[in-house]
Amino acid sequence: MPAPAAFVPFRNPAFRMLWIATTISNIGGWVQNTGAGWLMTSLTTSPLMVSLVQVASMLPVFLLALPAGALADIMDRRRFLILTQIWILATALILCLLTATGTLGPWGLLALTFCIGMGAAVNFPTFGATTPELVRREDLVQAIVLNAMGFNLARALGPALGGLVLGWAGAEVAFALNATCFLYLTIALLLWRRAPEKELAPREGLMDAIGSGLRYVVASPVMRGIILRATACFFAGTAVWGLMPVLVRYRLGLGPGAYGMMLGAMGVGAVTAGFFLPALRRRLSNSRTVVVCACGVGLAMIALGLSSHWLPAGLAMLFYGASWLGMTSSLGAAAQLAARPWVRARAIGLFQVATFGAMALGSACGGIGAALVGVPTTLIASGCLGIALAFATRRLPMEAAPPPPVAPLPAEPVPEAPAPELLPSLATDEARLLESVRYNVPAASRAAFLAAMAEVRGVRLRAGAIVWRLYEDVAHPERYVELWAVRSWTDHLREQSRLSEQDHATLAAAAAFQEAGSAPEAERFVQLPV
Repeated sequence: MPAPAAFVPFRNPAFRMLWIATTISNIGGWVQNTGAGWLMTSLTTSPLMVSLVQVASMLPVFLLALPAGALADIMDRRRFLILTQIWILATALILCLLTATGTLGPWGLLALTFCIGMGAAVNFPTFGATTPELVRREDLVQAIVLNAMGFNLARALGPALGGLVLGWAGAEVAFALNATCFLYLTIALLLWRRAPEKELAPREGLMDAIGSGLRYVVASPVMRGIILRATACFFAGTAVWGLMPVLVRYRLGLGPGAYGMMLGAMGVGAVTAGFFLPALRRRLSNSRTVVVCACGVGLAMIALGLSSHWLPAGLAMLFYGASWLGMTSSLGAAAQLAARPWVRARAIGLFQVATFGAMALGSACGGIGAALVGVPTTLIASGCLGIALAFATRRLPMEAAPPPPVAPLPAEPVPEAPAPELLPSLATDEARLLESVRYNVPAASRAAFLAAMAEVRGVRLRAGAIVWRLYEDVAHPERYVELWAVRSWTDHLREQSRLSEQDHATLAAAAAFQEAGSAPEAERFVQLPV
C-alpha cells in the first residue's frame, strides 16, 4: 500500500535515517531546555533570570548562524555536523556533572546553556541546507514540512518527558539524557554516506562567503520580505517561551510535571496541525497562511494571559502550538525554496539570525515586562502586538512572481576569452575584475529598458558583484554601459556558476532591447597595481 502523501519523503533512506536521529536529538534538546528552565526557578526567584535561560539558548543562533551557514556552504557538511554534535555532547556532560555535584549556579547554568546553543546555531542552517541533498526534488516541500513536524513531535514529547525526569530523578538525569540523544545523532551522521560534491568553482574563504551571502540576501526582495515578516512574527510570539515556567509555578501553582505537560500540549497542537496544513495551503496562499497562523498565535497568547486554571491554559497552549507550527513552517519553507543551492546555508543562517535574534529579544522583553506589570498583562500585550504586526507585514513578498510568457529571446552577451599573457595575473586572485556590457537602445524603449536593468542589477548582486552601476552617454542618450565589479577572476568564475535559468532569461531580456542589426558588447578589465 502506498504511503500517505505526508510521509512520501521517507522513501529516501538517508532522509529517513537522519530524520529519526534528528527528532531524537530534538527530544533531548527539549528535555534539556525543560530541565534548565525549571532548575533556574530553584536557583533564583527572579523572572528576568528565568527568562534569560531562553535568551541564552537562542542568542548563539543570532550571533553564529551566519558564519555557521558560510562554513556549511564551503566545508563538507557531514564532517561539520559530526564535529558539532561532539561539541554539544561534551557540553551536556559537563552540565550534568556540575548539576549532580551541586556546584552549578545561575550564571553557570546560563553559560553552559549558551554553549549548547552554540551547537544548535551550527545545526540549524547546516541541516536546513542538507535537506535538498537527502530527497528527490519533488519531495522537497513535504520534507521541509516533515522536518517541522519532527521538531514539534519532539516539542510534544520532550517537555513531557523532561517534566517526568525532573520529578523522578532530577535535572542532572535530564541533562544526561540530552547527551545520550546527541550521541545517537552522531552515530547516524557517521553512517550517512554523503555523495561527493561537484565543484564548479574554487571554494570561497570564510569572510568572502559571509560577504557574498549578505549581498545575496540584500539583493533578493523575496528573501528580504521573508526575513522581515519572520522577525516581526517571532518577536511578538516568543514571550510564551520565557514566561511559561513562571506562569506554571506561580500563577497556576503547579509543579514540574505540569510544566512539561503544558509544553507537551503545545507540541501536540503543532503535530496535529502538520496533518491539516496541506489542506489549509490549498485554500490560502503561503502569505495568507502566515497571517492567519500569526493571528492564531496572538489570540492564544491573549487567552493564556487571561487563564488562571490549568484547563484553559492547556487549551491555549494547544492552539498556540498549532498556530506556531503553521507560521514557522510556512516561513521556513519559503526561505529554503527562495535561496539558490550555492548560498542556501548562508541564506538560512541569515533567516535564523533574524528570527532567533527576535526571539531572544522577545524573551528578554517578556521577562522585563513581567517584572514591571506581571505575566498576564505581558502575554496579553504581546498577543495584541503579534496580531498587529501580522497585518502590518502582510504585503511583503514571500515567493517570486512567475515570469510572464515572452517570445524567444536573443542570447545574452558573452565577452572574449582572456589573452594568454594575462592568465598568470588573473590566477593570483589579487586584482579586482571590472565587467561591462554596452547597449544601444532606441529612445522609445528607454523606460522599459531601465525597468529591465533594475532586474539585471539584482541578478548581478545576487551572483556576487560587490558594486553595480548603469551609465548613460551624455552625448548619445541611446548608448548605455552597465558596469559591475567582482573581487577576482575566481569570483567571476563563481558568478557564472551561480546564475539560474531565470537569471539568464533576465539578462537575455535586457539584451533584447538592443537596436536591430547590432548586439550588446561585453568586456572584462583587470585592475592594475598602479
